[in-house]
Amino acid sequence: MAFVAVSGLHKSYELADRRLSVLRGLDLEAAHGEMVAVMGASGVGKSTLLHVLGGLDRADEGRIIVADTDLRTLDDTRLVAFRNQHVGFVFQFHHLLPEFDAVENVEMPMRIARWPKAAMRARAAELLERVGLQDRMTHRPGMLSGGEQQRVAVARALAMKPALLLADEPTGDLDENTGAALHGLLREMHAEHGLTSIIATHNPRLAAACDRVLRLELGQLRPA
Repeated sequence: MAFVAVSGLHKSYELADRRLSVLRGLDLEAAHGEMVAVMGASGVGKSTLLHVLGGLDRADEGRIIVADTDLRTLDDTRLVAFRNQHVGFVFQFHHLLPEFDAVENVEMPMRIARWPKAAMRARAAELLERVGLQDRMTHRPGMLSGGEQQRVAVARALAMKPALLLADEPTGDLDENTGAALHGLLREMHAEHGLTSIIATHNPRLAAACDRVLRLELGQLRPA
């Protein structure tokens, strides 16, 4: 059975004078341990797809199974808990909290889950060392480069040892060399942590490093 199984997914939004249909009967399957790239033009719905898969938004119709859990059956409280425990997000813009240093930002998902302080600090330090930021742990986001901030975001996404990693244009705000380094890091972390990863990207190099590439067009996924 697929680790991620989506069927008949519909999602639309109310605009001022009309209803915009973004996802139109979309189907998707991803095996455990697979890294899938989703490509497509800006505004086609890649972010919407990831938000629905990760429980940040609700679908209008359709079935979403992640790790044997049907997201339709979860009320809002249980959906928040599921997202915290099982899903890691990396966005184009890192969304780090500027008033907290790197360690504290990585700790945030664990704070929500009420981990013991010592365990939380140890896990955050371990991940920051793994992404090469052992000398930047007490630096706030404003003191870090764009690539370093994204590395903190990757560490934060992995803090709760999620089974599913969703990355939305993770290198879109980085220069070519920094983006290439982050590509490699994502692939390494995917393998090391036994993740299932779905990555929305415009970058053909990042897509080529994935196990499979799909294209989102007219609200549906097709092989690229």
